[in-house]
Amino acid sequence: MTEAAAESPNQASESLRDQVRSAVIWRSGTQILGQMITWASTFLVIRILSPSDYGLFAMTQVVLVLLNMLNGYGLASALVRREQADRHAQRQLFGMLILLNLALAAAQIAAAPYAAAYYRQPEVANLLRVQALLYLATPFIALPYALLSRSMDFKHQAQVNLVSALAGAFTALGCALYGLGVWTLVLAPIALFFTRAIGMTIAARSLMWPSFDFRGAGDIARYGGVMAAGQIFWFLQSQADVFIAGRHFSAHDLGIYTTSLFLTQIFVSKFVPPLNEVAFSAYARMQKDRAAVAAAFVKSARIIMVVGLPFYLGLAATAHPLVEVVLGPKWVEAAPIVHWLALAMPMMTIQTLFAPASDALGHPEIGARNGFTGAMLLPLAFLVGVNWGIEGLIAAWFAAYPLYLGISAWRTLPVIGVKARELVDAITPAAMAAVAMALVVSLLDDVLPAMPAIARLGFLVCTGAAAYGAWLAIFARGTIEEVVDMVRKRGK
Repeated sequence: MTEAAAESPNQASESLRDQVRSAVIWRSGTQILGQMITWASTFLVIRILSPSDYGLFAMTQVVLVLLNMLNGYGLASALVRREQADRHAQRQLFGMLILLNLALAAAQIAAAPYAAAYYRQPEVANLLRVQALLYLATPFIALPYALLSRSMDFKHQAQVNLVSALAGAFTALGCALYGLGVWTLVLAPIALFFTRAIGMTIAARSLMWPSFDFRGAGDIARYGGVMAAGQIFWFLQSQADVFIAGRHFSAHDLGIYTTSLFLTQIFVSKFVPPLNEVAFSAYARMQKDRAAVAAAFVKSARIIMVVGLPFYLGLAATAHPLVEVVLGPKWVEAAPIVHWLALAMPMMTIQTLFAPASDALGHPEIGARNGFTGAMLLPLAFLVGVNWGIEGLIAAWFAAYPLYLGISAWRTLPVIGVKARELVDAITPAAMAAVAMALVVSLLDDVLPAMPAIARLGFLVCTGAAAYGAWLAIFARGTIEEVVDMVRKRGK
């Protein structure tokens, strides 16, 4: 009997657990470092550029995000969970990615003048034409992503992502200082994508001749197609507010709204996706053990919300000094928008945790159905809310998202094998601690004397961190120990 055959189920479980911990540490650790560098550049750029620059860029993002939902990452995910992924299957995937992304680039160039006409902004067409270059890099990112994810090698992914984040950050800062205005926001992602494509290809050693003979690859195409359908629905819900507001708002007002949204979605859009990548690979590896998947899902939700909830509620409680310090005086009108949007983001964060589990278990149709639900509810709410300006869009979040989240949980949790009460119990300690922290910070903010915004923000942040930590230490010590154990690689 070989050593591999002699490996016990417990040893295999411990090995996977160690791989997951290592992956989380690499992805989250380098993500934090990369984001710190990126944010430093981003917030400096925000101070240099104007709200109207961000408004114009947001108009292009509606088209770009839609087409990026079809760029083939669903095909790559199919290869990740496939039992057999030999060289021929890899070459087939590469061929699919190349053809698909060339078609998307052509479609974006063709759609550019129509998008400009819709928004009544001629510059949008030129921006979209140049942004079509992003699709040329995508095949060289998606294929190595699939290969590295199959082997749970997130170390090399993380290193490449860090280097590419640096390339994007320095490009953005250089272009902004040079006075390129809105073009700064176009050229920086291009630098990031092409750097990532080169780095990922080297890391995975994935440079190969593509195959355009797709016989036997029907399962990859079908799985990727279902995931793409779910992602299109996600686009309809995630970009509906910008698409609708772009027609009704000025570029300035749209820039204020989208930058506020960017600030409040930093955690769910920058930190949760890499953790979901690790989760998807882990769920796929343990998909035959549904009890293990259910336990892993609950644990991941608990740990993510331990970090996410204090971020969101702290952001809401410190919105005014934070906007003044981080974004600068020209953005002060964003403070109340940041306050209210931050309170809606915990719902969005929980929603994003469902798809990796159901997809990995072989049910991408669940994510598609959930996406369809959101694609119906949220745009309808935004269509009504836009009549009352930015305040109406904010109200639409609170009107539609609780219903959307409830339907998604009702549909997804039984597939994962988790009861709603288990999920609620998992996040309740962090929720109570975050609420207590926000109340302390808000009360303190009301009684503090006048002082510079940076001093006020620093004092409130330190007080909030202390209050949150103290609450968890007194009432939820087990949650703290679980996070520490994961970082120290001490499995239970």
